[in-house]
Amino acid sequence: MKQRFKNLIKTNKLFKYIPNSLTLCNSLCGFASVLCALQAYEPGEIQHLSVYFSISAAVICFAMVFDALDGFAARIFNAASMHGIQMDSLADMVTFGVAPATLCAVMTHSLRGTDLTEEIVVYLLCSVYLGCAALRLATYNVHAMEEHKSENSNYFSGLPSPGAASAVCVAVWLAYDLDFTKRELAMILPVYAAVLGLLMVSKIRYLHVGKWLTTVKRSRKKIFLVIVMLAVIALFRIKGLALLVALYILSGPFLTIWRKITQPKTVAE
Repeated sequence: MKQRFKNLIKTNKLFKYIPNSLTLCNSLCGFASVLCALQAYEPGEIQHLSVYFSISAAVICFAMVFDALDGFAARIFNAASMHGIQMDSLADMVTFGVAPATLCAVMTHSLRGTDLTEEIVVYLLCSVYLGCAALRLATYNVHAMEEHKSENSNYFSGLPSPGAASAVCVAVWLAYDLDFTKRELAMILPVYAAVLGLLMVSKIRYLHVGKWLTTVKRSRKKIFLVIVMLAVIALFRIKGLALLVALYILSGPFLTIWRKITQPKTVAE
């Protein structure tokens, strides 16, 4: 069966285009998210604007499906290439860099009005997120071209861009779920985005969730943990999802501090 599948891939070159097609869908989702956010650029009532922002955030999260599938398809169809790596990073820049930064900037503008000083501050904070996303993806491309491999491929160095984008999206949903006021939401979101940007270019290690999930079937503990996470989301919905995202973001700094505390003891022993 496997041999037939391999022969089918060799004889049908159309399979080679599937990974890049999925990557293109990723970038189109990012573009759609930006357009949706721009529909709410003018100040207005928070209930009216929430529809545009919620959809914009949902499209970014939906793009993560294509981001996960393009790499999987490249391995299945033996279509991995430098062209695909470059295209993947460009798509991620649009979807997980430009789109979340635009969502934060437009959302803050529409909720707070047009004060010039505040506009500049918001622009700078969102620029931190965007710039850090660009630096992270550029670093990834350099490592790929140099065939650089980290010591442990199960971890990322710095917060991955899809993780940062999902944190922004969940923050948008949670803000409306908790009925934040305009002032509270507009003050918190840009600062939060800037912090996420700095985490992307940090040396803090984060678990590679994609690879972790592919090994779930080999571990009962992992299966149990996945069931618990799904139960939390099913019971608490947006609040549960926000909790899981927050735990993932905090896991990097916490484990880094924990290693620094415990490492001297290990060396001494």
